[in-house]
Amino acid sequence: MLKGRELAAFRKQLLAWFRQFRRDLPWRRTRDPYCVWLSEIMLQQTRVAAVIPYYERFLKRFPTLHALAAAPEAEVLRLWSGLGYYSRARNLHQAAKEIVVKYGGEFPSRREDVLALPGIGSYTAAAILSIAFGQKHAVLDGNVARVLARQRAVRGDLRESGRWQKLQKRADVYLEPKAPGDWNQAMMELGATLCSPKSPQCLLCPVAQSCESRKLGIADLLPERRKKRSAVEIRLAAAVFADGSGRTLLLPPPKQRRTEAAADYVPTLVSNLWHFPTILAKGNPVAKLREHLRGLHIESPNGRFYFAPSVKVQHTVTYREITVEPFCINVKRLPRIRGAEQVPLSEITVLPVSNLTRKVARAVLAATASAR
Repeated sequence: MLKGRELAAFRKQLLAWFRQFRRDLPWRRTRDPYCVWLSEIMLQQTRVAAVIPYYERFLKRFPTLHALAAAPEAEVLRLWSGLGYYSRARNLHQAAKEIVVKYGGEFPSRREDVLALPGIGSYTAAAILSIAFGQKHAVLDGNVARVLARQRAVRGDLRESGRWQKLQKRADVYLEPKAPGDWNQAMMELGATLCSPKSPQCLLCPVAQSCESRKLGIADLLPERRKKRSAVEIRLAAAVFADGSGRTLLLPPPKQRRTEAAADYVPTLVSNLWHFPTILAKGNPVAKLREHLRGLHIESPNGRFYFAPSVKVQHTVTYREITVEPFCINVKRLPRIRGAEQVPLSEITVLPVSNLTRKVARAVLAATASAR
């Protein structure tokens, strides 16, 4: 553990580097807790480059916490569509409504109140309170943990409970109390840019002289890799109806969401959003789809639909390796199903849909274009 002059030098060097070389990110131009909160939620398990356009569009549509709280959930999900991990958007929306009711629309500044909001854990609370309110809370995420682990040459699985707690204590000690917001962002920036998971750029690191793993020549070997969960292969089939005007049929999100993360539960795989009629394709996919459509009371006027296959779609969600076989069903008129929506196949994002559903639509559009 760094102490005294060494710790003071570490803080000074890292903050000086951050203030000179930090990336110009839109959420760093404000200390508005609503904007800080939104950015932190969007950045969870998502790359910065992917987040920026979503962050800007979201704020344009919902410029204030009150605007977000007053919006329909479907509109919030539509703006989030494509960013993934949709429970983040649902929790964000629910938390906004709670803040309006309990705190008059002002983001709370007490840690216990922030932690009580849906979708906010220790890391997110520390980030918001330090950046927006200047409070002395040290963040610990994957980037910060990697920096700390390399600094002290910590071996083993960093996510192991006892080891993670020790890293949090170390992060608390290293925190610069005079600038906690900048300090937390500097630690995260270092981990995201120079002290990256692969090929750390030690020669450019502002605090390399105090790094034990660099001295030992093992910086690129730490942190030790976690044992990955075995991949689960899932095969789906989707029915994509198309009428003469290029419109298609999307089914609504289920009214009751399952809480368990069953790998073979279709609404979970399409993120509980609007989707094409989709089933698990164990066996004959066309036969399974016909059965599924009959269950939805979708019958062909002439007694039989023609299922035109499209290119298979590959999609990965955490440990799930998903293959979807899309089948285009050309009809004169789209079937009418209670609750379903008819939208242009080329513009299905007018509704909140998952990336998987987008890929299926693109595959069918490409197959249709090549067949002309």
